Amino acid sequence: MKKTWIIIACILFTGIAASANIVQAQPQEELKIGFVDPQTIMRSMPEMAAIERRLQNFIDRKRQEFAEKEATFRREVEEYQQKMSVISDEARRREEERLAELNLELQEFQQNFQQEIQERQFELIEPLLNKIQGAIETVARERDFTYVLNTMTNNGDFIILYASERAHRDYDITDEVMQRLDLM
Repeated sequence: MKKTWIIIACILFTGIAASANIVQAQPQEELKIGFVDPQTIMRSMPEMAAIERRLQNFIDRKRQEFAEKEATFRREVEEYQQKMSVISDEARRREEERLAELNLELQEFQQNFQQEIQERQFELIEPLLNKIQGAIETVARERDFTYVLNTMTNNGDFIILYASERAHRDYDITDEVMQRLDLM
């Protein structure tokens, strides 16, 4: 019986040792992670100044349009308040409905204004983002990175909470991407 246990133990030990050799024999792929700061790159791009001007012009035009609509609405309300005491109840009701409709249109314009700004901003910036993404992919392939992380989110939250000096030296590809885009 003792001899059987020794044989089983030897078989198990041989099996474990063989498994360990197989695991060691399989190549281990090195995980390489780089990081980049797209905001720094975007601020360095000469096209960004033109985009900011175009976006500001769009915002200024929309603000002016809103101000004109708001002034018209206020003028209409003042006119109604001046004649309110001398018009019939039916005319007052119709005028109040019309003013409520104008107020609703003004509110909708303001809501649409915010959405239009966001859409316009994305429309103008999308080509730059695509250009940056292409350069990031090129540098990442050249450096054989498995992943490239963004250093912060769109709302300013950092994704990389710590990176050693060595990491900044060896894995921050922001400058290389900027060179690829001829910004340095």
